[in-house]
Amino acid sequence: MNIVIFGAPGSGKGTQSELIIENHGLHHVSTGDVLRDEIAKQSDLGKIADGYISKGYLMPDELIINILDRLLDEKIMKKGIIFDGFPRTVNQAEALQKMLNKYGQDVSVVIGLEVPEDELITRLVKRGRISGRFDDNEDTIKQRIQIYHKNTEPLADYYKQAGIYYPIKGIGTIDDIFKQIAGVLKSVSDKESGRQPA
Repeated sequence: MNIVIFGAPGSGKGTQSELIIENHGLHHVSTGDVLRDEIAKQSDLGKIADGYISKGYLMPDELIINILDRLLDEKIMKKGIIFDGFPRTVNQAEALQKMLNKYGQDVSVVIGLEVPEDELITRLVKRGRISGRFDDNEDTIKQRIQIYHKNTEPLADYYKQAGIYYPIKGIGTIDDIFKQIAGVLKSVSDKESGRQPA
């Protein structure tokens, strides 16, 4: 099963990804983690990434797609993947489909974590104070959310048209939110099993 976890910054993608991995044993691909690691190492890629992320901008599609293409291999694909923070544009979604098709696979399900904007800002400011993440300050947060509305929200419609988008109310306890997700994943898994020949 290949899962895309989708939502605005601060919607809980990383937290819920960890629970899904724990319960389903999938490989976790977080483009944000990769880029933050490169920034910490001060690599050439990290310096480019820092110029975008520190201002709250999205990385260029071509660069992110190339990074992801290098991460995927046969071993990872057999295990199944949860994509956290990718795709973030329709172009990236189309590129992801092509990458998966190379391995005879598709995106199985898109989990859309839906959280009100004021709650997102509160969460991100708090996370910035606790974790020290450089991109979690109020000005950058507002910029990231604005860019999310403009560039990333259209992905919901893209995946709704494909019939694989499942909205999840991202408010409540972590466990309550995960129970909703687990129900969706079970339903999708049962459908996929039903399509396989006996």
